[in-house]
Amino acid sequence: MSDVTLDPCEAAVGYEFRNRQWLRRALTHSSDRVSRGTSNERMEFLGDAILGMIVAEHLFLEYPEFPEGKLTKIKSVVVSRPALARQGFSIGLDRFVMVGPGMPSDALPETVVANAFEAVIAAIYLDGGLPAARVFVLEHLSKEIETVIRDRHEKNYKSLLQQLVQRKEAVTPTYQLIDERGPDHAKEFCVAAVVDGRVYDHAWGASKKAAEQLAAEKAYKHFLDIYGTKDE
Repeated sequence: MSDVTLDPCEAAVGYEFRNRQWLRRALTHSSDRVSRGTSNERMEFLGDAILGMIVAEHLFLEYPEFPEGKLTKIKSVVVSRPALARQGFSIGLDRFVMVGPGMPSDALPETVVANAFEAVIAAIYLDGGLPAARVFVLEHLSKEIETVIRDRHEKNYKSLLQQLVQRKEAVTPTYQLIDERGPDHAKEFCVAAVVDGRVYDHAWGASKKAAEQLAAEKAYKHFLDIYGTKDE
């Protein structure tokens, strides 16, 4: 793979390599006969471990209210083959994977693209260290995390909170942006629910909507304690 070919690949990945050999190896599938033992399988192994650590660290720090079991379930979906393949296809990684003649290069299997995505994580880590790998992972998987959390919420706490406080206190809750952090491509938001001028516990989320849902959950549980009833 020439440097000319690697230029658009780096642009798609969003990282400029100092040593492009890492990227070349990450894009070399074992079916490519010229790989001669330099395929991306070992890098996939390393990338899988780095990915798991970054996602686990992010979930642990950003969602302190989630128990271990819930964190495990979210992580297992976020780092699954389908999720990684979606991200690989979304950045066009399949266009750059080098495969052998027996593999249809114009319609790569999901597994091949997911493995290449993990190998690219390893390549970035080996070239730029853990901070660079963390930026790449969270840039491409934050939305996936947000979606999984939203889909796994058993209740729409914003709706439940609104119904409860309207019935009990005749007011409508609002949401206040407390803080935000991170680069533009991976920004996080801190939001608190406000009921009748009272500001309740804040929560961080990968989007304002996700943060509002988590803040609503905290306020809703607070009101349940006050009124001693579970309004479903």
